[in-house]
Amino acid sequence: MKKQTVIVTGASSGIGLETARYFLDRGDHVIINSQTASKLENVYHELGAGENLAMVAGNVSEKATGEALVKTALEKFGSIDVLVNNAGIYENKPFLDVTEDYLDRFLTTNLKGTFFTTQAVIPQMIKQNDGVVINVGTPLVYHAIAQSPSTAPISSKGAIHALTLQLAAEFGKDNIRVNTIAPGLVRTPMHGAGLDNNAGLHLINRIGEPEEVAQMIHAVAKNKLISGAIINVDGGMGAGHSLS
Repeated sequence: MKKQTVIVTGASSGIGLETARYFLDRGDHVIINSQTASKLENVYHELGAGENLAMVAGNVSEKATGEALVKTALEKFGSIDVLVNNAGIYENKPFLDVTEDYLDRFLTTNLKGTFFTTQAVIPQMIKQNDGVVINVGTPLVYHAIAQSPSTAPISSKGAIHALTLQLAAEFGKDNIRVNTIAPGLVRTPMHGAGLDNNAGLHLINRIGEPEEVAQMIHAVAKNKLISGAIINVDGGMGAGHSLS
């Protein structure tokens, strides 16, 4: 299997970090991105700062960041084979407390970031007649939890699910596959302490690990037939949950 060039956004921790590590460990070229330059540099060295690794700091909601990612990928590795749109934020807030500015935070980072980073890489994938875009969504789009009010982030993630299908339809003729991985509760800094108390939301009654999501992202990236799919990696959360 040939080496691929993989861009991973939101790579300073959690799923993004482990996804970058997973591809690197299997010989691919990886460009990591995070908004915070100092965190990104720490991760760059944690991952070995090798010839197969590059970094681009920047806010993915700004088109210039996507352009910089493309420029770095092509100058350093010569192709863009996989984009993992992992950068995102999540918080709970009751619907009636959501302000315009609060909603804009999620639409900007989650939806706009995914939209414009994808827009930046698609022209190169068209030239190659090959490429994979993997977005990160959530099973909460289809499995709402009354005790976890999160209309702002879930609205943005639902839009990403819809965007996935539209992009898969529009660019299938160019051999570009577009999919969404929808993780359940995963042990990342974003979720904080006490996460194991919610293990019952997964039918397997345990919290997921970032490496398990990275495994599926890698598998989908390497597969040539999967497109337009929303794939839950959620311990059964999307199917149901235990009442005990």
